[in-house]
Amino acid sequence: MPNKKISMQKLRQVICFHCQGKGTKSISKLLEVSRNTSKRYLQTFYSLGISYEEFSKKNDSELSELFFASPQKIYKSSRYLELESLLPRICKQLKRKGITRDMLHKEYLEHHPGGYGRSRFNSFIQIYLGQMNPVMHIDHKAGDKLYIDFAGKKLHLTDEKGEQVPVEVFLAVLGCSQLTYVEAVASQRREDLIKACENSLLFYGGVPQVIVPDNLRSAVTKGSKYEAIINPEFALFAEHYGTIIIPARAYKPRDKSLVEGAVKLVYSSIYTKLEGEVFRDLESINIAIRVLLEDYNNAFFSKRDYSRMEQFEEIEKMALGKLNPIRYKIKVQVIVTVMKNAHVRLAEDIHYYSVPYIYIGKKVKILYTTTDIEIFYRYELIAKHTRSKKKYQYTTNPEHLATKHQFVTEWSPEKFITQASAIHEDVASYIGKILEHKPYPEQAYKSCSGILSFARRVGEERLIDACRWADSLGQYSYLIIEEILNKKLDKLKPEAESVDIPSHNNIRGKEYYK
Repeated sequence: MPNKKISMQKLRQVICFHCQGKGTKSISKLLEVSRNTSKRYLQTFYSLGISYEEFSKKNDSELSELFFASPQKIYKSSRYLELESLLPRICKQLKRKGITRDMLHKEYLEHHPGGYGRSRFNSFIQIYLGQMNPVMHIDHKAGDKLYIDFAGKKLHLTDEKGEQVPVEVFLAVLGCSQLTYVEAVASQRREDLIKACENSLLFYGGVPQVIVPDNLRSAVTKGSKYEAIINPEFALFAEHYGTIIIPARAYKPRDKSLVEGAVKLVYSSIYTKLEGEVFRDLESINIAIRVLLEDYNNAFFSKRDYSRMEQFEEIEKMALGKLNPIRYKIKVQVIVTVMKNAHVRLAEDIHYYSVPYIYIGKKVKILYTTTDIEIFYRYELIAKHTRSKKKYQYTTNPEHLATKHQFVTEWSPEKFITQASAIHEDVASYIGKILEHKPYPEQAYKSCSGILSFARRVGEERLIDACRWADSLGQYSYLIIEEILNKKLDKLKPEAESVDIPSHNNIRGKEYYK
C-alpha cells in the first residue's frame, strides 16, 4: 500500500471516476494523486469483488477497514482468487496472434459461468500487467518485432602482445518471448551489423515481421520522428529476408525499453561470468557467450514459472516467417561513368568490366559482392560479371563491344595506327602490338591514347626510343613507357651489349603488365 493514505473523499472519487470510464492518467491529473496510488486502490477495489453500488453504500469506517487494512486482512472473494490464478495464463495467451481479450473472456465464462463481466475482466488484466510492468506495458504479438542494439559496455580480446582489444556486443530480443541473442563482433560497421543480424535470424530459425534498431549509424542514414531514412544496404538485407526496418523513435526510450532491459540482464548474466577469462579471437569468445546465453534463455522469468525459451517454443517459433535458404551477400554501391572503351572501372580492385557500348559516357551504378558484379542504368540491369581482383585487367563480354558493328566513338584502331605512323614506324609497330595484345582492341584504346600523348609531352624522339626499349623487353603497356621515360632509360641504346637495365624496385617484370 502507499506510504501515505489518501482521504476517504479522494478514495471515493478515484473509484467513481474509474467506474465512469476514466483512465488512471486522467484520474491522477484531476485529483492530483499519483498513478501508482490510483492503481493500488483500484486493485484493492477489484479484489473485494463488490460492485460500485455496494461500495458507495459503505460508510468511511467500513471503507477504511477494507482499503487501509494490512494486506493479510484484505478480503478476497473466491471469484477473484479463481481469476487471479488464471491471469498468468490469460496474459500469456494474449501474446498469440489473433487472440483478443473478448475471446479470452468468452472462454473464461465457458469454464466459469459465474465469473466477472467483460469490463471487470479487462480491468483485472490491465492491473495484472501493470504490476508486471509498472512503467508501461506493450502487448508484443508473437512473431511481430525483433529489437536489436549494441551494448554500451564492450568485451575484450587479448592479442599476442598481451594487450586488450575491445570488441562490440550485438544483442537481439524477440518482443513476445524475449528470447535473446548475443554475439561479439569486431565493430558497429554496416557489414558487422548485417552479419550479426543475419546470425540472429538463423539462431531463431525464422524471420519477424519487423526489425527495430536503435538509431545506429550503420542501420539508419538519417533519423526522423516520423520517417527515418534506412541505410540502403540494411534495407536490401531486410528485403532479402522478407521483413522491414522500423527504427525506434529518437528520444523515446520506451520504444527500445525491451532491448535496453535485456542489455542490463546480459551484463549480470554473461559479462560478469566472463571476467578474468582470456580470449584470443571472436570465435572463442562467442563460444563462451553461447554457453552462458543458453542458461540465460532457459532461466525462469521473475515471478513466473516459465522461461524465455519455453515461451518461444510454445508461442513464437511457429509465428515467425520462413528463412530465405540463400544467405545474404553484402553489396557495395558505387556510381561511375562508362569510359570510351565501353568499360567501367571498379576502383577497389583496379579492374575493368564491360557494359553495352550504347552507355558510353553515361553514369551507371555498380553493385558488387565478394563474388559478383552487377551494373545498373536507371534501375535497369545492363551487365553482370564474376568479380575479378586482377589489377589493371579487363573482364569483357564480346556482345557489349562494337568491333563488328558501328562503334559509337571517335576512337578506333585505324586512328591510333595513323597517329603513330606520323611519328615513326617503330611507334606504329608498338601501338599495333598493344592492340593485338588485348582480346578486343577497344580495351587498349586508353593505353594507346596515353602513349601517343608523350610525343607532345617529352618529344617524338624520346617516345620513339622508349617504344624501342619496351618492345625489346616484350612489355606492351602505357605504364612501362611511362616508367622508361621517367627513369630516362630511353637515352640508353638497347643494342649496346654492355648496357643493362639498372636493378630497382620500381622496375617490374613483364608479367605485371599483362
